[in-house]
Amino acid sequence: MTPGTHAMVLAAGHGLRLRPLTLARPKPLVEVAGKALIDHGFDRLRAAGVETAVVNVHYLAAQIEAWARRQSAPRIVISDERAELLDTGGGVAKALPLLGNGPFFVINSDSFWLDEGAPALDRLRAAWDDRAMDCLLLLSPLDRTVGYDGKGDFTRAEDGRLSRRATSQGTPLAYIGGYLASPRIFAAAPRGAFSMNLLWDRAIAAGRLFGVEHAGRWLHVGTPGAIALAEAALGA
Repeated sequence: MTPGTHAMVLAAGHGLRLRPLTLARPKPLVEVAGKALIDHGFDRLRAAGVETAVVNVHYLAAQIEAWARRQSAPRIVISDERAELLDTGGGVAKALPLLGNGPFFVINSDSFWLDEGAPALDRLRAAWDDRAMDCLLLLSPLDRTVGYDGKGDFTRAEDGRLSRRATSQGTPLAYIGGYLASPRIFAAAPRGAFSMNLLWDRAIAAGRLFGVEHAGRWLHVGTPGAIALAEAALGA
């Protein structure tokens, strides 16, 4: 089975840090270089040949649904979270019946990356080892990030296994909003809202969380000021 025929696009958040831009429109529809954030992400999914994309909605959901109706490919299915915002883990868990039986991509809709060489999603596919992995994250060295002011999330061993930055030695790497996951990582997941970090920590403990270092740049658009930085990186 080819991994990544399906993808989950996280698009339900309130975008509080992007206010006032998100007072009247959802974060995924905020534009960078004349294109909505979610469109930048969908360009990567189309290039990777994703057949079905599940998009979750909560805040100003009707605008995301209207956007989805205008898209021709990939096929889009809406996962409705109007009743309860389920966070990064709970939202994917709710959508599992829509995501097929094999490993699937998950991408954020508030950030995107620029590829150098082989596209990042193709590199995740090529690195996937279903016997060893429950989840494979896309990571970036801090000096290749734009608009990101964090200290990094993980360190990566020579075999690709990940540890938390705060508990390990090594070069810090930032998680950049994209991963490939097996549905089995959601076995025994809690009900309702929860962060994906809970399942990643379980996978770290089992030695089954891996990462791929991105070769290009990551554009994190978390605040209004980060838009100008991203557009400069794009040459817009």
